[in-house]
Order: sequence, then structure tokens, then C-alpha cells
Amino acid sequence: MDRNTIIGFVLIGILLIGMFVVNSKNRLSFEGEQKRIADSIAALAPVPDTAVIRQDSVKLEVIQQAKQENGFQQAVAQQDVTVENDVLKIVFTNKGAQPKEVILKKYNKYDGSGVVLQGSNFGKLAYDFNSGTNETTSSADVLFAAEPVVINPDGSQSITFKAGDSSGQVITHQYIIRPNNYMIDFNINVNGKGNLFSQNTLSLQWQTETQQLEKDHKYELTQTHVCYVEDGSYDFDHVGSAGNTDNVSFKKPVDWFAVKQQFFISAIAAKSKFTAASIDWKVPEDSSSHILQTTAVAKIALTSPSTVSVPLQLYYGPSDYNILKQYDNNMQNMVPYGSGPFAFVKYINRHFLLPVFEFIHRHVASMGMVILLLTLLIRLFTSPILYKSYLSSAKMKVLKPEVDALKAKHVDKKTGKLDQQAFSMEQMKLWRSAGVSPLGGCLPALLQIPIFMSLFYFFQSNIDLRGKSFLWASDLSTYDSILKLPFDIPFYGDHVSLFTLTAVVTSLVISVYSMSNMQDQSNPVMKYMPYIFPVLLLGVFNKMPAALTWYYTISNTITLILQVIIQKFILDHDKILMQLQENKKKPKKQSKFQERMAALQDQQQQMKKERTGKK
Repeated sequence: MDRNTIIGFVLIGILLIGMFVVNSKNRLSFEGEQKRIADSIAALAPVPDTAVIRQDSVKLEVIQQAKQENGFQQAVAQQDVTVENDVLKIVFTNKGAQPKEVILKKYNKYDGSGVVLQGSNFGKLAYDFNSGTNETTSSADVLFAAEPVVINPDGSQSITFKAGDSSGQVITHQYIIRPNNYMIDFNINVNGKGNLFSQNTLSLQWQTETQQLEKDHKYELTQTHVCYVEDGSYDFDHVGSAGNTDNVSFKKPVDWFAVKQQFFISAIAAKSKFTAASIDWKVPEDSSSHILQTTAVAKIALTSPSTVSVPLQLYYGPSDYNILKQYDNNMQNMVPYGSGPFAFVKYINRHFLLPVFEFIHRHVASMGMVILLLTLLIRLFTSPILYKSYLSSAKMKVLKPEVDALKAKHVDKKTGKLDQQAFSMEQMKLWRSAGVSPLGGCLPALLQIPIFMSLFYFFQSNIDLRGKSFLWASDLSTYDSILKLPFDIPFYGDHVSLFTLTAVVTSLVISVYSMSNMQDQSNPVMKYMPYIFPVLLLGVFNKMPAALTWYYTISNTITLILQVIIQKFILDHDKILMQLQENKKKPKKQSKFQERMAALQDQQQQMKKERTGKK
């Protein structure tokens, strides 16, 4: 392996470390919760004739009795209404007519309990309205009347909450839950003669508190983002470590905004767009069980303050590319298959790796074996690139005696110093005449970077890996641990990941083997450079998903085997030398660029001779 090849692989390592650092940068913020006002209540309305009323599976739990007062307040009991489909269980409360608890039925937390995306006292979905002369009330304080759940002709379920006053003004919250769907339609309707909203604007407040759902709290935090689509363009912000706060303000229309944890998402969308919005977030003090608290205020322009129809959507579900793509609103961009300088690799992940991964998974039950087969396929795909790299290395190696002779020729006999400029020019001429490219080893290695980075993102973001075990790893979506340390080692952590060790060992073996085949070992920097990446690998990858370190273990092993086979059994150094000697005899047709470079080198050489002669 020549110097350029080694530089190429080291660049891959540096880029990987750089991406790890970028992905770990975070910021957070939060401003306090708005005040709550006054008790309130509700009036009933008729059920649609086209629907079927379902009462047997509706859970109505009387918690307290409201007080009778004037205005938007009447006597009604506080109630919880539970609605379920195949994937969601949602508990609504009539206090504010909002989701109180949302449970994902097909997923569990790291401790085996259910995944709850809404379930704390911090969560809120509300807005303020004019409830009287110089009086404002938050919908979160109004006790709505809950109607029985309705099964619609398309199989969806509707739950409606209504609240009204003596003047005939009625506020309606309607939620529609479709079969086997994580998206919930949420419609706010107001009918009446009064002016409930000032300046024809409804200001919606959405608060959510994300629980810790994965084993590694710190790593889950680095994978948590506040995401949004503003003016049709997707973007996101990192969240940071405990104590940091941050916010985003939007001046252009916003389609939706969301909190994306490592594998789960809570989002709110406006079908007619939010005209303006702002989001604040922070890591709560109780960071042992929660990741983030987020408060968003979004404004919706109304055509009339008295007759209002606001269609919204709520998403509580997995960060799954295929599921999110079906909503056709850019939510699939939240799955971090590539970002920053490597944003382009998301297309490799979406259109190549993900379909191939899913195809293999449909036919192979073990996720560890799926990764192994995927790795074999990728190494087969990249083997021509690897062969070209080793072929270039072999060409450099057979030319080494001639390169050494040139070096000796340009060493000043008096000072013993090498005339580097003259030597480099002669060396380039030698390579050019033999048909050898100095970048022949470096470029093939660099061409592997897109695949390398694609898999780096893929194995951190694919929810199909979550909860899947293989060998000693109980969950391939997080680190495997064979030993819990009683202390924390800086840059390494408080546990020993065996897959990380196997990845490091195989990387070291490749480095040692490469050094033994390196034609020039005189440069001390180049001598030790191949060992840098494996050492960095030990610290950086110890907290990475076991799927990623298992992949690198397989990939390194295959690379080593291919390297031995190519160099020992395929490449014939004698034939390569004969071919290079034949190349020297052939007339060389240079490009205009090469001609200019050669002329420049000759000019520099002539000027140097003239300066030497004058001295």
C-alpha cells in the first residue's frame, strides 16, 4: 500500500471523526409556561347521521365536578376518553379537549415499558380566546363536553369535544384517528356571532416533553433535533447538553414543526400553514428520565374571527422513512440519513441501501446476518475500486528502485541534502513515462467515502435495528456492553463494547499488514499514520450502535482477506514491471494541462541552473 492510499484511508478516518463532533454539537432553550385562567365548560351537539356511535370501548372517567358560572362555563364532569387503533392508544381529556397521553403500541422503551410520546403535566395543546369583556381564557382551562366516539364509513374513528356559551357561540375540537396510522387529524371549529380572536389570528401553543426512550441518555440527546419546514424548505436544529437553551423564530409560513428523538417523533402540522411561529426548548433539570421540553407558539390567520375552521394534524410515531414519506409533506427528511457536508449520502441511503436492506431482511430473520450479507454485497460492489488501489500500490512498489536511484542522483554530495524540487520533477517524469498516476492509490480510497459515510448514518438512524439482538448484543441500535466499569474513562466511557474492540483489532491488523507492504517506510510520520484511525476508533465508536461496529468488523475482515488475495495471488509484480517498461517505450500524448505543467517545470529547472551558475 503506497503513501497516497494511506492518506486516502486516513482522510476517511478524519472525516468520520469530524462528523462525530458535528453531530454532537447541540444547543437548547426554553421560556416558561404561559399563565392559565378561569374555569369553563360546554354544551352538547347532535351526532352525524352517517356515523356509527361506539360507546362500549370508550372509557369515561369522572375526575371532578366543575362549578357553574357565567359566560363560557357550565356544569360538566372532567372526563378521559380513550381511543385506539392498531398502532396508537390515545387518552384525551375534556379539560382543554386535548391529548393527555399517547402510547405507541408496537414499541417499548429500553426498560421494557411502553413508549409514551405524550404523558406529562408539561404537555399542552391550547390557545387563548376572548371569553367576555376584557377577559381572555385559555382553551386548556375549558371543560369541554365529550361526545361518544364515532366510527366513520372509511373505518376511521372520530371523537368530538364541544364547549359553548349562552349567546350560542360554540367551540368544537374534532380528532380523527385512522386505522393503522400515526397521523391524527385535528380540526378546530368556531361558530357564533362573537369575536373570539383578536386581530383575526389564532395563536396556538404546543408543549411537549420527550421522555428518555433509549439506553444511552447522552447519545439519545445528540440524536434529538427540533425539525421544521419553513417556506417549503426543510431544516433542523440540534439540541444541547443540560443547562443550555435555544430557540428558533420563523417569519415565513411554516408547514410543520417537530421534536425528533433518536427513533421517535412528535409533530404538529397546519394544512393551511402557520403564518408565523417560534419554538423554545431546554433540557429539564430532571434529565435522568426526560430528554427535552419544547414550547412552540404558532399563529394562524383567520378569515373571520367568529366562524373559524382550522385544520391541523398531529403525528406521534416512529422515525421511519417509509412511514413518513407516505404523508407527502417532507417529514421523511427528519430521518437523518445524511446531513451537513455529507447531506448527499441520504440519497444513497434512501434509494440504494434502504431497499437492499429491506429486501434482505424480508428473507433473513437474523438482523446480524442481514448486516453481514449487506456488507458482503457492498464489498463486492467496491472491490474494483479496492483492486485499482492495490494495483497502483504495486506499480509504485516495482518502480521504487528507480525512484531510489533518482533520489540518490539529486542528493548534494557536500551537504547530503536532497534537492526536493529537482527530485520531484524527475519522479513525476518517471511516473508519467511509465503510465503511473501519483493519485492512483488515493483517489480509489476517497471514492469509498460516500459508501463509508452512508453506512455511518444508516446504522444510527434505521429504526428496524431497534430492539434486535445478535450474539452478545441485546440491541443493535445501541452499544453492546460486555463489562460495566465502575468509573468513566475520558474519551472512552464507562463500559467495554466488544464489537468496538473487534472493529479496532481488525483495523490494526490491516494497518500492520499495509505497513509491511509499504514501499517507503523512511518517513516517520507516514510510518505511524495508519495507526491513528484505529486508536480514534476505540474512543469514538465505543458509544456507537452495535450494528455500526459489527459492520466495520465484517468490512475490515473482508478488506483484509481481499487485500491478501489480490496482493499474493492476483497481482504479478514481474508482469507489472514488464508492462511499465513497455509503457516507457511508447510515445506519450500529453494533455494541454500536462504540457503546460511540463513547460513550467522545465522553466523552473532552467532558472535554477542559471542561479546556480551565477553563484
